[in-house]
Amino acid sequence: MSVTATMQRHCLNWLLIERICDFYTLAAHREKLQTVLTSIKSNKNTNNNRDLPDRLFWIPTQNEIKDAITTDVYFQYSDDALASAGLNPMVTMEVYTRSNPFSSNWAVVCGIYEVAKLLEGLPIDVDAMEEGEVFLVDPRDAFYEPVMRIKGRYRDFARYENPILGFLCQSSGICTKAARVSSLAEGKLNISFGTRRAHPALAAMIERSSIIGGLDSVSNVLGARLLKRRAAGTMPHAFILCVGDEVKAWTIFDKALPRDVPRIALVDTISDEKFASIKAFETLGDHLEGVRLDTPGSRRGDMKRIVQEVRWELNLRGGKNLKIIVSGGLDEQSIIDLRDYVDGFGIGTSVSTAPVIDFGGKIVEVEGKDGKMKPVSKRGDLSGKKYVYRNPRTFEDLVTLERSTHPKGSVPLLRPLIRNGEIVKKFAFVDELQIRTKRLVKKVISSSSARLYLK
Repeated sequence: MSVTATMQRHCLNWLLIERICDFYTLAAHREKLQTVLTSIKSNKNTNNNRDLPDRLFWIPTQNEIKDAITTDVYFQYSDDALASAGLNPMVTMEVYTRSNPFSSNWAVVCGIYEVAKLLEGLPIDVDAMEEGEVFLVDPRDAFYEPVMRIKGRYRDFARYENPILGFLCQSSGICTKAARVSSLAEGKLNISFGTRRAHPALAAMIERSSIIGGLDSVSNVLGARLLKRRAAGTMPHAFILCVGDEVKAWTIFDKALPRDVPRIALVDTISDEKFASIKAFETLGDHLEGVRLDTPGSRRGDMKRIVQEVRWELNLRGGKNLKIIVSGGLDEQSIIDLRDYVDGFGIGTSVSTAPVIDFGGKIVEVEGKDGKMKPVSKRGDLSGKKYVYRNPRTFEDLVTLERSTHPKGSVPLLRPLIRNGEIVKKFAFVDELQIRTKRLVKKVISSSSARLYLK
């Protein structure tokens, strides 16, 4: 290594150290700083093509997330300033949204359990909705449903606002989109195909959120393993092209894979979908379980007519039990158009890159000089701690103050999650959450009285 290159490398390392020192100014963080510095000094990697000294990819470690190093720097500035003034008031913060990127008055909150694990061990109390809960939102109203409420001394949790919102916003958007798709499929199979369109670090989160929202299966290997499910998939166009012949490719696939792997032939790579489906049936016979149409947009035309043709020709030849799976650029309207003629959908980008739910964390109470909690809020927000009660029969949600009465038969949506740093909520299994979420989504869609009101 040249002298110039060596000097450049050391300069980069010291620049990194300098930035880390900017963050770790408090004595409480010195031990963590020392760990990072030791890691840098012990780095023996001589590959000059690497752009990071302490990791392979531009992603945080679990400890960096847990230690809130992924936060915005202005929380650090606030922490330092409050510490210098000897201030650390007790506050109540609510997490909520007044907007919905989807054309409905409901959405699904997801990521609650991740936030619980993030905040575990902090001297705070947290109340929250259940994972996969359907909440109501109306951008025309000033009032709102908090999905989470945090009470504690501000400096004890301030820097966690970034990861709290990050866990909730994106997974809730994916879960809500999955719920919308699932509710429209009318019992047809829905498989999550979309992790290739997202950062690989998010793959497992995407698949979990998709399942809670109502999708039936996932294609991602890691996501499926963590969910304790079997990954679902067919064959890619690249496989067909590598073999060079559709019939040969289907035959190789059939001979190579275990019998418990479904034989779903991809039928749009080279030939017309109708004729390729016929050839696949003639080639694999009883081994064939179905065909997948992933027709590109430039060749798609009227997808419903293409599917109808395939269905007709397969039925005519004794293939009434063969499944037709469609994929590629599907959204809610695609599912409505095709659900009467297909057996399943491979849902990709529309779910995995769904719009985020724009949650924010806002202080609504601050401890006064007399030690009592005082209602307070910034401009445009509502002061005071809020409770949400639901009438399970009508799906009418009441937003009210802590000491207000609530209608008979209604149930609170905010329940204890953390008490003094300890998780007190028992986490439900993903399958249980999915069943509950699907039931709630069906209820809110069918209810003519679902609304958010103030008392």
